[in-house]
Amino acid sequence: YKRQVNACGSMKEEIKPSHVVIPDQIIDRTKGRPSTFFGNGLAVHVSFAEPFCPELSAILYGAAVKAGATVHMGGTYVCIEGPRFSTKAESEMHRKWGVSIIGMTAMPEAVLAREAEICYASLALSTDYDVWHETEAPVTADMVVQTLLKNVETAKRAIREAVPLIPSDRECGCSSALSVAIQTARDRIPGRVKRELGPLLDKYLD
Repeated sequence: YKRQVNACGSMKEEIKPSHVVIPDQIIDRTKGRPSTFFGNGLAVHVSFAEPFCPELSAILYGAAVKAGATVHMGGTYVCIEGPRFSTKAESEMHRKWGVSIIGMTAMPEAVLAREAEICYASLALSTDYDVWHETEAPVTADMVVQTLLKNVETAKRAIREAVPLIPSDRECGCSSALSVAIQTARDRIPGRVKRELGPLLDKYLD
């Protein structure tokens, strides 16, 4: 299981700074980040229609509610490259796409977790309204840090609530993501790749 705590910008009026979002979709606008464990003679295409584990997301939602946060279940996270913040034109474009939150983390972590058959979910804490909100000052690093510090205690409480609820047996599809994803014939996979990726592949190569 992998829980990630993300600081994010809100792209919707109802998601106020300090609110928590448990996203269920993601749009990847990063570039130049290694985005797979595979290649080098091994073709693997994991299903990523549901990028966040629904079971772990539900646990995080309940935990955040118990921690006293205002929580929004579901929503699309647009992950940008950074480190700069968005232009106003980019922010308006993302809003027209219907996204809920924006941030610079979660990709490639989400897809790498799926390739490693790890359940992955995000506890996203809103720190600002990006730059689209006309009545708010443009987002600055100072603003983000100030709200982030307030959010830290919420995140700690939520994680303490979540950990005891995580089951030892998984019923989601995350644990078998590679079972139908390996495209290269087993006898054509290079030996070096088999050795390097043994922890991920061995159970499918026996």
